[in-house]
Amino acid sequence: MFTKWIYRYEQTLTLVAFIAIVAGILIRIFLKDIAVMGDALLIFATAIAMLPIGLRAIQALRFKMFSIELLISIAVIGALFIGEFIEAAVVTFLFLFGSYLEKKTLERTRRSIQSLTELSPEEALIKQADGSRTLVSIEEVSKGDRIILTAGSRVPVDGHIIEGEGTFNEASITGESVPLTKRQQDTLYSSTILESGYVEMIADKVGEDTAFAKIIDLIEEAQETKSNTERFLDRFAKWYTPAVIVLATIVGLITWNLHLAITFLVIACPGALIIGAPVSSVAGIGNGAKHGVLIKGSDIMETLAHIDVMVFDKTGTLTKGQPELLRVQTYNNPPHDLLGLIGTLEQTSEHHLAHAITSYAEQHHVLTDYVVESTTPIKGKGIAGQVDHQQLVVGNRALMQDHHIDISQAEQDALYEEQTGHTLVFAAINGKLAAVLSIKDEVREDAKQAIDLMKQHGVERTIMLTGDNAHTARVIAEQLDIDEVEAGLLPEDKTAYVKQLQNQGYHVAMAGDGINDAPAIATADIGLAMGNGGTDISMETADIVLMADRLKQYAHAFLLAKATHLNIKQNIWIAMLTVFALLIGVLLGGVNLAIGMFIHEASVLVVIFNAMRLIKFKIKGEDLNETTQTTIRNPDMPYLYQEN
Repeated sequence: MFTKWIYRYEQTLTLVAFIAIVAGILIRIFLKDIAVMGDALLIFATAIAMLPIGLRAIQALRFKMFSIELLISIAVIGALFIGEFIEAAVVTFLFLFGSYLEKKTLERTRRSIQSLTELSPEEALIKQADGSRTLVSIEEVSKGDRIILTAGSRVPVDGHIIEGEGTFNEASITGESVPLTKRQQDTLYSSTILESGYVEMIADKVGEDTAFAKIIDLIEEAQETKSNTERFLDRFAKWYTPAVIVLATIVGLITWNLHLAITFLVIACPGALIIGAPVSSVAGIGNGAKHGVLIKGSDIMETLAHIDVMVFDKTGTLTKGQPELLRVQTYNNPPHDLLGLIGTLEQTSEHHLAHAITSYAEQHHVLTDYVVESTTPIKGKGIAGQVDHQQLVVGNRALMQDHHIDISQAEQDALYEEQTGHTLVFAAINGKLAAVLSIKDEVREDAKQAIDLMKQHGVERTIMLTGDNAHTARVIAEQLDIDEVEAGLLPEDKTAYVKQLQNQGYHVAMAGDGINDAPAIATADIGLAMGNGGTDISMETADIVLMADRLKQYAHAFLLAKATHLNIKQNIWIAMLTVFALLIGVLLGGVNLAIGMFIHEASVLVVIFNAMRLIKFKIKGEDLNETTQTTIRNPDMPYLYQEN
């Protein structure tokens, strides 16, 4: 009870100590006849200030830890013993006041993270079955509820639009402030804002399952992790503090100067050294969150700063992951409902290319009502199945070869399409080639700028790993100035390639967005997932998640990690040089106990303020400005077969 009271009123105790110190010093200067009263006030101020300091020192000793508070306690007791009442009182006050300032400035570094939690909506307007509207708390919203959104409303849960249209600000999720136009069936995320329009949505994910709730959880967990540097400094401080006590004792025994020994204790306090790395890491993680980059810990930040090889998946990472079916070339007199059959089978797949085919078939109303009798997805190759008693095989060249399907008659057409950067999907019915589907996926607008920027700042090699064909992969690699391409890979091939790079001594980062990328992402030193369009499994596996699906965020994360690592080094040097300078000052007789404490606390604040610069970090010298975005849809193309 007493302990809680002391900690609760620590600021009040600091103020009381300050008033007592000022009064004591004034009495000693101007009322020398009652100077003993001034000494009494100084001793009183020391005792008051020592309450929280001494309690923390005792608590640390219970866990067999030598804390900074222990050094201060020993020094203050020594100062009182030799009659240095002013120095004893000033040291305790400066330590408490410095701790108060540290706490306040540290709160500013966490504010960008804490402000995110304030974006969580508290209420939702539910539309009942009879058309009536009910305002309920967010905890009462269930999956399947129909929710009404008007201009200015904050989306309460994750879901999809079933009626209406509007522009949404998704900065709380993606870090991008450019409004995004959304219509029926488009996905909405909790905490985003409907800036204009009217929308009715269906709740798909509620409570802790929403994307926003997961973001908050990830950020809170990230702040608790420690980098290798932080763990080293913790171990260093564990031995450094008792070493300081031993050295101070030796100094006192050699010189028989107790004042010098206790001054040595104060100026050798490792406060700035201990706080330097954690405060930089917290500021860096907060900056990332503000820009839509979720970095899952200080250790991740430190590793990212040393990456020298960046590996990219193609589809959905370097490209937009919104492929469009451009052309269907048919062979061997296929059935008239060919695309309907293919689309029906592809509806069972979650692959990007499958979505392109089914979207096209839906738009042109050719999807059949046939029942899919069997289906077998083949990782990295495609899908096989039976639809309306017909055996379909749909996928890449390797899948055709596995099923002994002759595609030689399509090679010339296929080569032409691949050389233009298109991805090909071969379709066979009952063992014969029926069609080649040409699909295009646009390269992300910011991809080349982001890759160039990372190359300028220490990335030695950029590599594309893809399951797509070599011709298409090389076309995209040339556009983006990627150094190396490995095409036609299965998921296990990508993982093996990443391991090979690591065995060569490289620090590897792998960026991807699909289920197929999850093993390679998990294997790499740093795994990065595209959050908005990515799968849950790749986001769970990844160390870093880009919520806006923009590679400029990757460049931001990489340069932020470099800046954070440099900032930590600066803080360590500031702390060490301060202690070194104070030691010289003490040995030369120019630094007393109070001045030493003042400079020590000032160095801690300098370290914190230096770290706070990371909160405002942004990429300089690169024009990576956002452009207006809308939801991208397949163009209305004529439904045309070209018979070979």
